[in-house]
Amino acid sequence: MSGYGIEDLAHAPNALAEHYSRFRVTERLLLTGHSHQAWPDVALEGQIEAATDAAEYVDGKWDRAAAKAEEVADGYRRLLGDPGGEIALGASTHDLVLRFLSALDLRRRPRLVTTDGEFHTLRRQLGRLAEEGIEVVRVPAEPADTLAERIASEVDDGTAAALVSLVLFETARIVDGLDVVAAACARQGAELLVDAYHALGVVEVDLAALGLSDAWVTGGGYKYLQLGEGNCFLRLPPHADRFRPVITGWFAEFGELAEEKSPGLVRYPNGAGRYAGSTYDPTSHYRAARVLRFRDEHGLVPAFLRELAQHQLGVLATTFDELALPSDVVTRDRMAPLSEYGGFLALRCRDAQGLQAALGERGVRTDARGAYLRFGPAPYLSDTQLTDAMASLGEIVRG
Repeated sequence: MSGYGIEDLAHAPNALAEHYSRFRVTERLLLTGHSHQAWPDVALEGQIEAATDAAEYVDGKWDRAAAKAEEVADGYRRLLGDPGGEIALGASTHDLVLRFLSALDLRRRPRLVTTDGEFHTLRRQLGRLAEEGIEVVRVPAEPADTLAERIASEVDDGTAAALVSLVLFETARIVDGLDVVAAACARQGAELLVDAYHALGVVEVDLAALGLSDAWVTGGGYKYLQLGEGNCFLRLPPHADRFRPVITGWFAEFGELAEEKSPGLVRYPNGAGRYAGSTYDPTSHYRAARVLRFRDEHGLVPAFLRELAQHQLGVLATTFDELALPSDVVTRDRMAPLSEYGGFLALRCRDAQGLQAALGERGVRTDARGAYLRFGPAPYLSDTQLTDAMASLGEIVRG
């Protein structure tokens, strides 16, 4: 395993950047790392292997694809600190959340508790369910310090599930105390779904230590993990076999295809297969498996990535503070230490979209969500690239 120190990646050129030549990370200021990180060059090896196996084995490729899928699932187990966890895979978190929601008894418990700071996957789908008569309680995401307690207080015996992020996607604030929500759900017989998408790769996650052993957890590899599209997961709690998802793919009976079918009876396997989908493009898993091996080979493990993310956030925050820009134009939350944030710096702006567009014209790629302009570093960026990007923001605001 080739390990790096923070100084190896802070200096220019960044020691890891040579492995991302196809994305030209040394030539561009790519600060959308929380949304889409560059893929390492070896990702192409995975895609070529998928095409090669398809050509060589034809329909027999699926056994090889299943092995790749299991390699991806095992990667998520390691990232969650959950070595024995059951992991269902899907093309998107939306696919997987739909299966989860369809397993709930919403006739008997027509109430869902969430926050107003959830990613669009939950925001839109829960909004549509509310239009059909499901009671959706949206707890204000701010202040984040008390969010877990406020969610827990809304969980009652009519609640089917609470759905909340471990890291809020707009502001990067870590939601502490989710064990309180888990305990409230357990008391009331409700389920807890935790969205860990913006945590994995920049925040160390250990489900047992967080008190989330009985939680459903979803996320994916499109953002910090550099796995590309089509690599999402749903981690099942130990009691998941109690449920029969209404939205169910034929892969869920893959082991029983040769058996005689019973009219009117839909069977389910135990474990992750219960939440399986249907035919998909396995190229995503070939690519992800190769990238996960690359990350292991280069020592890109959760503890180091957390240390690096904190360092890079510190560089961005310090550089921004030194600019001393007018707070009515752009500012950042200084109420909490950087240790309470995930992997990007969120700046509250009078015109976040305008600043994003102006930065883009200067070759600095960021993104904007609502009032927030977001700077997302990545392991292949040097400190100089981070300070150059923030300096461009200062020039735009002053100009």
